This record gives sequence, C-alpha cells and structure tokens, in this order.
Amino acid sequence: MRTIVLEEGQSFDASLLERDSAFDAEALKAATDIVETVRNEGDAALRAYSEQFDGVTLAELEVSAEEIEAALETVDEEFLRSIEYAADNIADFHQRQLQQSWFTTRDDGAITGQRYTPLERAGIYVPGGRAQYPSTVLMNAVPASVAGVDEIIMCTPPGKDGTVNPYTLAAASVAGVDRVFKVGGAQAIAAMAYGTETIPKVDKVTGPGNAFVAAAKKLVNGDVGIDMIAGPSEVCVVADETAVPEFIAIDLMAQAEHDPKATCYLVTTEEAMLDDIDAALQTLLEQSPRREITEASLDHGLVVVCKTLTQVFETVNVIAPEHLEISMSDPWELLGAVRNAGAIFLGSWTPEAIGDYVAGPNHTLPTGGTAAFSSPLSVDDFVKKSSVLSYSFDALEADADAVMTMAAREGLWAHGRSVDVRLKFMEYVAEQLASEDDEHECGCGCGCDHDEE
Repeated sequence: MRTIVLEEGQSFDASLLERDSAFDAEALKAATDIVETVRNEGDAALRAYSEQFDGVTLAELEVSAEEIEAALETVDEEFLRSIEYAADNIADFHQRQLQQSWFTTRDDGAITGQRYTPLERAGIYVPGGRAQYPSTVLMNAVPASVAGVDEIIMCTPPGKDGTVNPYTLAAASVAGVDRVFKVGGAQAIAAMAYGTETIPKVDKVTGPGNAFVAAAKKLVNGDVGIDMIAGPSEVCVVADETAVPEFIAIDLMAQAEHDPKATCYLVTTEEAMLDDIDAALQTLLEQSPRREITEASLDHGLVVVCKTLTQVFETVNVIAPEHLEISMSDPWELLGAVRNAGAIFLGSWTPEAIGDYVAGPNHTLPTGGTAAFSSPLSVDDFVKKSSVLSYSFDALEADADAVMTMAAREGLWAHGRSVDVRLKFMEYVAEQLASEDDEHECGCGCGCDHDEE
C-alpha cells in the first residue's frame, strides 16, 4: 500500500487518490450494441448472448418453480437459517424507512401534500460467474418487498449447465422474488429495461455488476429508473493507538478480496502502528485462498498518516468512502465529523462483514466518492412521490397576483391567463348574481314591476 504522510496543517487533496472511474468507454461501446440488439430482437438475442458469453444453450429463460424447490432442498439448513435471519434484520431496518403520505390545509382552503406509491415492478440484477452473492439478492429484493412493489423479478447468469446457483435461488425465495430469469450481463439489463417476449419490462433496475452491466445501466437510465452506477468497491479504516493491528489487517483484506480493483484506505495518526499492521497482513495473506486477488487490490491501496484528528476526518471526507470503519477509542464522539460515507461502522467489534450480511442496513452503497452526494439503496428507491394540490377559489385569489407576476416575467402568457380567466369568471358570476338580485327586489320572483304601482 502506498503511504502519504501529511505535515502539520497540510490538507489531503483529491488529486492524491488513484481511483478507477465507473465509466469504461470500451464497455459502454459494447453495451450499446447489446442493449440495441436485445431491444430489437428480444428473446432471440438473449439466447444468442447466453451461448456467446455463458457458453450455454437455454431451452427456457425463466427458472421454474421446480428448480426453485429443488434449490431449497439442496442448500443446507444452516444456510437457510442464516439468510432468513439476515432477511428479518434487513426487513426490520428498511421498514423504519417507510414514509406516509401527508397533507396540510391552509387557512384559505388550499390543500397541499405528498403521496407515496410503490413501483409496480422492480428488476434486480445479481452477478454470477465465479462467485455467487445470495446477500445481494436479499439487499435488493427485501427493500423492494418492504416498499410494497407489486412484482419483483430477478436476472442472474446461468452456469455452464444452464442452472442457477441453488444458494442464489434459495435467497430469492426467502426475499420474496416473484420470477427469476437465467440471463446475465448487459443483455439482462436491456431485457428488464425494455421487456422481451419472456421477461417483462420493469420500472426500475437495481443491483451491482461488472463494467458491462454498469454501462448498460447508464444507457437505459431515463427509460427506466436505476439505483446507481457502481464502481469498484472500497473501504476506509480509521485507526488510533487503541486499534488491534490484526483487526485492521483482516478488515482491509475483507474488502480487497472482492476484486483486484477494490480499493483500501487506512487513515491514522499512529505511524508506529504501520509495521504491526503490515506484519499482520503478511501472516493473513499466507492463509488466504484468495491471496492473488487480495494482493492485487492492496497493491494500489493507500495509507494516509495524519498529525491531527482534524486532518483525519478532512481526509475521510475527501475520500468519501463506500465503507468507513472507525476503530478508535470513542467512535461515537467522532461520528459528527463524518460528512461523506456510504456506511459507517463504529468500534473494533463492528467489521464491515457484519453490514455486508446480517446487520440490516443495505450493502448497496455509493462508490468512487459518490457518497458525497448519494445514499445507500433504500425503500425510497422503490417508491414514487407525487405532489398533490387542491385549491379553493379563495386560495387561488390569494396567490393569483404572485403567479401572474412571475408568469409575466417569464413571458409565459398562458400561465398567467390560466389564473386570470378564473378570476374573471368569478367576477362574471358575481355580476350575474347581483343583476338577478336587482331584478327581483320585489321578492316575488316573477320579474314584474308591480312594486312601482
């Protein structure tokens, strides 16, 4: 890992970061062709791409109920108990995010408010290939289910034998996924975005993937909703003299083993700890079955040594990490210093893995510094918010001058006129009523002039 030592008063600058962008021009070019082909050719394109990229010929694109039942019988009971436990925690956390529609009434009768409506259909993407991610199924499907989405579909790549990993299918069953399709890559994103003969069009696509999946999500964004464009995963560990070197080392490795492009940061005021952390890393690397991937990631990691706590958290906020671990003596006291982070883990007994699997908060998080303006996946990603207005005439009259003034300044004649015509209509009605009253002062209702005789 590269080491930078900040001097007294020196600020950490974003130029010191060596980040891979989520944007990949070559992947975008390839994904463009794939998306257009799927959009035009539907299921035929999906089958062709399955043969090309996955090496499998598929008779059926959809996973059958029998296949899901077989998966549930295949996986071990301990795994089922684990994902059910995790799903319960995830559901509990996300239920607390639910918001209610609301309305307020002004004294003049104007009613304004906001209405929350779940999406009709959500599509989640779950990577496959060499690794399987049942936890990704839970983190995407459970919030959608809690939000009240009518139908949740899932796409995931098949294996060489044309089947989907049983642990992924078991997680889909537990999480409330309605339909599962054996489709991966950019073609899966296109299928969910535009629909095919077999795969229905969704309102929103969520879930992580490789560069081609990210590029496809970028391309379909606007035709459907997406959660985010995710880049390589990352962790930032903040440590003081109370931190345990072995804990720091293994938590860095837990992130690094995801992907050679995953990025690890260590920010500390304790330069003397670095040798102990490095020694722990070397020992643990010898034990790792994913050593090659882990080392490749750690090679482009970054250690920042600071003189003060102020520098520490200035550095953290510039990095804006996906995951932030604060392994310090009083982490809760320091929480207020954090401005930019996707998920925050406080204290030595809170490793990132807890959040990845079972704690409840979502592990679909902003990467690449986007935590400066983005949030984790949540129930909010699966609901729409509609503004609601209802005006009385008194309320319209009260706001009329302001509306017509602003419309005039913007040169939008019809905007102002739409208010003015209503005011004039009420003036006309009032005049007609007054005229009728004058004609019927006698009170007989006949329109005669006998009151003058």
